[in-house]
Amino acid sequence: MNMLLPPQPRLVIEVVHDLVCPWCYLGVQRLLRALARRPGVGFELAWHPFLLNPDMPRAGMARSDYVVRKFGGEERARRLYGSITEIGRTEGLEFRFDRIRRTPSSIDAHRLVRFAARQGRADALAMALFAAHFSEGRDIGDTLVLAGLAQAAGLDAADARSFLCSDAEFEAVQGENLRAHRLGINGVPCFVLGGRHAIAGAQEGEVIERLLDVALLDT
Repeated sequence: MNMLLPPQPRLVIEVVHDLVCPWCYLGVQRLLRALARRPGVGFELAWHPFLLNPDMPRAGMARSDYVVRKFGGEERARRLYGSITEIGRTEGLEFRFDRIRRTPSSIDAHRLVRFAARQGRADALAMALFAAHFSEGRDIGDTLVLAGLAQAAGLDAADARSFLCSDAEFEAVQGENLRAHRLGINGVPCFVLGGRHAIAGAQEGEVIERLLDVALLDT
């Protein structure tokens, strides 16, 4: 190491998200692309759960029932999903809402991200969960699906299944969701950079880059 070089800036970015939120998938993708345009910036993502559907049964529900409950009907949902699909395409994401047959509870997926974080695999797993749900239509509330995704992200599948069959981190996920609301976060995604600078929503890349520049001045 050249001791004469200044230390590389390292930025902790808190990602308040829900894994069944399409805007979160889009927002995180934009964040990662903005960071890729800053190759000299070291960063660490800290994933914090937010529950958009806190009353969702742990087994989830049929997508058709969810659409009626959430949007009042299929037509309104189709318009919204069409818009998200078009925006996602410009960011290199494939949204396939037509493949989603069940809307899962995201609690177990959030629990698994916390499990993966202990082994440094949270980023890979979170992005795999987003893709599995929104691009492949897989049920990320199903233990076997989650264990398979954990294995693909570099974790031990048997350990993941054992973890998911326990109650570990359940209260932590609920507590983080409550904490987010107490902090005034009522929608996601929300990114907190360096513990001081926050931005809500799936903002355009240019907006995220400006906030990155501001946050880096404080590191």
